[in-house]
Amino acid sequence: MNLASLTLAALLAASPALAQQGQPGAHFIESWDGDMDGAVTVAEATARRGDVFFMFDANEDGLIDAGEYVAFDETRARDMEGQGGHGQGAMRRADEGMTLLFNDVDADGAVSREEFLGQVPAWIALMDRDGDGVVTTADFGPDRG
Repeated sequence: MNLASLTLAALLAASPALAQQGQPGAHFIESWDGDMDGAVTVAEATARRGDVFFMFDANEDGLIDAGEYVAFDETRARDMEGQGGHGQGAMRRADEGMTLLFNDVDADGAVSREEFLGQVPAWIALMDRDGDGVVTTADFGPDRG
């Protein structure tokens, strides 16, 4: 496992009660909720995605290129497997919002830090089932018909 994988694993590690109880979305909330109030805001997600960006910009050129995205995808896949797979609902959308396709706004095959952070509001909106502007465990679980 490379340093980026280890760092992302540590960043995404879930520990407290919600994750242990199998609460849908608990791992995501515990990993991304900076102030631990149970809700992930755009500001919290932006800060955390900034950390993630730097972890996977291996050559430090300000871009996560297609090759670096392979390592990012593999690390995310391992993390998702550890949480029971890609699932459905907001968890599936959380993963989709990290993909090269979602974040490569200018379609040049690489994602700049500005693109990655600029997509945070759209990423939060993907997961925010009730439209209140934050992501909580209530936004997770199966999609409603």
